[in-house]
Amino acid sequence: MLRFASLTSRIVFLHIVAVAVVAIFLPLLLLWLLNSEISFLHRDAMRDQAEVLGEKLAVRPDGTLTLNLPESLKGLYSEAYGRYQYDVYDAEGRLLFSSHRKPTDAAPGAISSGGVERTIGGQTVRIRVAEDLSHRDVIIDDIVSNFFRRVGWITIPILLILLAIDIVIFRRAVIPLLRASEEAKNIGPARTDIRLPTERIPSEILPLVTAVNQAFDRLENGFRAQRQFTADAAHQLRTPLAILRTRIETLDKGSGAQELLADIEGMSRIVSQLLEIAELDTLVLDPAETADLRAVCAEVVGSIAPYALARSKDIALRGTDEPVRVKGNAEMLQRAIFNLAENAIKYTADETSVDVEVRDDGSVRVRDCGPGIPSAEQGLIFQRFWRGDRRRTDGAGLGLSIVRGVVDDHAATVAVENLPDGGAQFTLSFRLAGRASVPAS
Repeated sequence: MLRFASLTSRIVFLHIVAVAVVAIFLPLLLLWLLNSEISFLHRDAMRDQAEVLGEKLAVRPDGTLTLNLPESLKGLYSEAYGRYQYDVYDAEGRLLFSSHRKPTDAAPGAISSGGVERTIGGQTVRIRVAEDLSHRDVIIDDIVSNFFRRVGWITIPILLILLAIDIVIFRRAVIPLLRASEEAKNIGPARTDIRLPTERIPSEILPLVTAVNQAFDRLENGFRAQRQFTADAAHQLRTPLAILRTRIETLDKGSGAQELLADIEGMSRIVSQLLEIAELDTLVLDPAETADLRAVCAEVVGSIAPYALARSKDIALRGTDEPVRVKGNAEMLQRAIFNLAENAIKYTADETSVDVEVRDDGSVRVRDCGPGIPSAEQGLIFQRFWRGDRRRTDGAGLGLSIVRGVVDDHAATVAVENLPDGGAQFTLSFRLAGRASVPAS
C-alpha cells in the first residue's frame, strides 16, 4: 500500500479511490434503478389495461361471459400489431378469451405482465395483459440503451468537482495547523515564551497542541532556571574575585603577585563572558531596532586597541566610512565583534595587525595573521567551552560561542575561512535596515 508523508496527500489519495469506485458503481446502480422503475411502470400499465378489459366483460342471458371490445382495443391487441396480448381465465384456470392463439404464459419475449381478478355475474375471472419485449416502446429503449453514453458519464465530472471541493475544504481546515507550524518555527532558546495558538484548531488535534504547549512550559522553566543559575553564579564570583585582586595588589611585587593578577584577570574575563551568555539567553530583540555597524566597529576598535598594543600587535578599522544601518541591538553587535577582535589579537603573530573591515552590504570581516583554523575544527569553534589547544590557559572557549549567540538572535550569518597568505577571516553578515534578506558573505 502506498505511504504518504503528507496528511493532505493521504486524504486526497483516498478520495480519488472513493471517487473511482463511486464512478464505476453509481451508473450501474442508476441503471438498475432505472430498469426497476421501468418494470414497475410496465406492470402498473398492464394492470390498468386489465382493468379496462374487465369493464368490457359481460354476462349473456344463458350465464356465459362475453368480451365486447371496441375497434380501438381490437387493433391494440391484434396479432398484426403484436405489441400487447391478453388472456382471460376462469376460476379453475381455463382459458376463456385470448388475443393470440398461444396464451401469455408461453409467449416468448414478454418482458412484463400484469393482471387483475374481477367477479362478473357471480363468476370470478382472472385477466392478464402482457407486453412483448421485441415491440416495446422505442423511447424507453433509447433511454435504457443510451444511458451510459448520454447520462451515465456525467457522474464522473460531478464526482471530480466534489473531490476538488473536498480538497479546498480540507486545505482551509488545516490552515490553523499551518499557522501553528509557522509559529513553532520561532520557538528557540531565546524565545521560549512563544506558544502554539489553540484558536480554530480542530478538536481532534487540540489535545496534541495543548500537550506541546505544556511541554514548552516545562522547557521554559528549565531554561529559566539554567539562565538564572548562570547569572547568579557569575554575580557571586565577581565579588570574591574583586576582593582577591585587592589583596594581591597589596602583596610584595616579588612574591608572584603579577602572575596571580593575570590569573585573576582571566577568571574575571570568564565571569564576564558567563554574564554575557546569560544576557543573550534572555535577549528579546525589537524587530524595528537598528544600529550603525560602522559606529559599532569603530567603538570596538577604539576600546580594544590598548589591549592589542600591550601585546605588541595592532588593530585597524577599514572599509566604508559611511554609516551602515543594520537590524539589531548595538550593544549585542558590539559584544560579538569585540569577541572576534579579541580572539584575533590572541592568535595573530607579534608585530602584525588585525583588520576589522566594514562593508556597505551589512557585513563585517575580522582578519588576523595567525596560524589559521584547521578545516576539521571550523564547525566546532563556536561551541561553548571548546578549545583546540587544551593546554592554553588564556580563555575558556566562550568568546566564539557568544558570537554565535548574537548571530542566531539577529537572524544573521557567520562564516570562517583561512586566507591564502595565512591567518583566518571571520565574516558576520547582518540584515540591512529596510531589507528582509541576509547579505551574502
